[in-house]
Amino acid sequence: MASATNFTIDELISVCISRQVRAGDVWAQGINTPLVSAGLILGKLRYAPDARFTSAIGQALLQDWGALGISDIEKLWVGKGLVHLGFATGAAEILPSFQPKEFFRPAQVDARGNSNNIAFGADYHMPRLRLPGSGGIPDVTPCYDHSYLYVPRHSRLTFVETCDFISGLGHVPWRRRGGGPRYLISDLGQFDWRDGEMRLISLHPGVELRRIQRKTGFKLAVAPDLHETPPPDAEDLRLLREAIDPLGTRKLETLAGSARKKLLRDILRQEGANYEANAAQAQC
Repeated sequence: MASATNFTIDELISVCISRQVRAGDVWAQGINTPLVSAGLILGKLRYAPDARFTSAIGQALLQDWGALGISDIEKLWVGKGLVHLGFATGAAEILPSFQPKEFFRPAQVDARGNSNNIAFGADYHMPRLRLPGSGGIPDVTPCYDHSYLYVPRHSRLTFVETCDFISGLGHVPWRRRGGGPRYLISDLGQFDWRDGEMRLISLHPGVELRRIQRKTGFKLAVAPDLHETPPPDAEDLRLLREAIDPLGTRKLETLAGSARKKLLRDILRQEGANYEANAAQAQC
């Protein structure tokens, strides 16, 4: 199918995520990651119909899917679960047995793939900024090598020489198990870890190498076959826009400030209108 030209960066990121989905995969789905949710569902539809998900929301294992939203997103993961597990059971049994793959969004990441979601600043008790927290990242990343990363806004604030704290373990020589993250997608390009060092493997359309180097806080390795990221095709965009995420929740991760606030209000308004329309129809 021919490539499309009228796509947005959120769509490109979700499409790149979808291309990581393989037949037989089990993917762990975190909280408040619509770019990843959209990408994983797209990957299931296009490449791996037998792919399954485990979800932190509802702590369920599922193979079905539904359109993304905000106010009732629990319905997707809870209402369609094949089985529901407690967190301890999921961590002790699902993770070791199924070895699910998962995309994490780091607040900081270094060249080795170590990541930080704890705080900015060297003093834990008086940080410059307290971050959302690490969740299960410290439990997962030391034990297996199926972690993937995504950064919606590529900057030197995120790509750093040294992380202030390490909550996600990267490619360090002393680790006994696992191997650090395999892949990273940002709004500027795609990366892997060849020989344990972060490496640029593709530039998104219209992005120059010097721009990525300027926005990265460490020396970045570059693949010898560096190429342009293949754009979405028409079917990718149709599925994202019409079936998977018609409200555009994936855009919330690429926007900031007033633009993000406006989109959030618009989505909640549309969901409220849809709820009232469905309720009225049910009473007829």
